[in-house]
Amino acid sequence: MTGIISAIADDLATGGLSLALAGSASLLAFATGAACTAVMVNWAKRRRMHGAYALALMTEAVLLLLFGVLGANLTAFAHLMVPATVLLLCFIMGLQNAIITKISQAEIRTTHMTGIVTDLGIEIGRLLYWNRAHDANAIHFVRANRDKLFIHVSVLSLFFLGGLAGANGFKRFGFSATIPIACMLVLVAAPALIVDLRRTLRLHR
Repeated sequence: MTGIISAIADDLATGGLSLALAGSASLLAFATGAACTAVMVNWAKRRRMHGAYALALMTEAVLLLLFGVLGANLTAFAHLMVPATVLLLCFIMGLQNAIITKISQAEIRTTHMTGIVTDLGIEIGRLLYWNRAHDANAIHFVRANRDKLFIHVSVLSLFFLGGLAGANGFKRFGFSATIPIACMLVLVAAPALIVDLRRTLRLHR
């Protein structure tokens, strides 16, 4: 979204109104995806569902499958499919980023790395800082959060590895490379949703 917002500003400044509108639509799709996650998670929590996040995760899986289908038909109806695919991807990214943000209580975002790298740099700075006083209770004693450091290194590394896997998968299999990912998400989300479904059926009986 950082790049899209920058592009909107640039397009408006240079008179590219249609491109600015396209960027605004992408921004709106991302925000709508995040909003949908918030609605689904809060709805599930209010009903004390086991899978408070599973519903949003299952929605993401279904939309990824839809993305694979739309992407496979890009060449046939490019003028229609390309905008729809871009908006769908932005919606999915907003959906997924909001899931992780809510699970981690705003500690982690997974669709952009600026915050992750910033926090990583802060923790490295704390790790390298030399405390003159060796007493941990001393004023201004600096201590790195090693758990947070490990999480940020892991997220950054997995983001990079995911990028490599995605690029190679797309190169070999095209848009159908999203199908195994969607199936994995279904397997993760399904158990909790099945438990909630069974409980709902018992209550109705």
